[in-house]
Amino acid sequence: MKARTAAMAATTAVLCLAAVACGPDGKASDQDGGKDAGATAKASGTPAPDPAASDSAAPSPTSTPTSSGKVLDKAGLAGIALATGEVGTYEVTPMQGGEESGTERSENKDCGPLVAVINGAPEPAPAATVFRTVMDKSEEGKDDQTVVTEILTSHPEGGAQQLMRGVRDAVRACAGGFRTSGEDGPSTYTEVKQLPLPPAGQESIAYQVTGSIEGDKVPLLFQLVRTGSTVVTFYVADFVTAKTPQLPAELVAAQAAKLP
Repeated sequence: MKARTAAMAATTAVLCLAAVACGPDGKASDQDGGKDAGATAKASGTPAPDPAASDSAAPSPTSTPTSSGKVLDKAGLAGIALATGEVGTYEVTPMQGGEESGTERSENKDCGPLVAVINGAPEPAPAATVFRTVMDKSEEGKDDQTVVTEILTSHPEGGAQQLMRGVRDAVRACAGGFRTSGEDGPSTYTEVKQLPLPPAGQESIAYQVTGSIEGDKVPLLFQLVRTGSTVVTFYVADFVTAKTPQLPAELVAAQAAKLP
């Protein structure tokens, strides 16, 4: 198996997720093979989801963070994004190719919000967007180096709340999976399930979408965190095993603490 670099995996993960992970008729479209493209994604035994877990695991009223409600521009989002040195051995860099979004479109309207996140373009359309790649430098050189993609978006007039509501409803409606179409042909996602990750911000939701590479399961983990008018989307994938990948809780907590 030819392992790609962690940076390349992070760059292509969200923007071309459906094309790389699934491709036409569920086959990998990357010439080196879909598994190789994700060999650097972190795989670990995240506990099985609790069906009774809250779908919007917000902190208790006594601990709910306050928000300025300010709608940030791109420079403002860049200013609150995680930076290298703020969390342990994690290095944070602008994501290469972050301005280009995927082209997948859901065949089921109810699943559209999930596909928008997969495309790297959460809906409704934000006022500004910033992309970051976060890598654990202590794991450099390992095939399973932790690589997390962050998408920070700001939304006017209740758009942040609408984004969270749309994703939450789609997770429920699309539990049995969904299909998409795009420039690289159709793709199939076989399952959507909520995950009981620690809550953050004023509102959060975590879920797994399962795709396939040549018939093999591909777990894709997302957590969305909102405070005020700002939403941060975390993404991590495991293209190698059927286990749910791990999203480091310390990254989520540190980024959530910086949301205005």
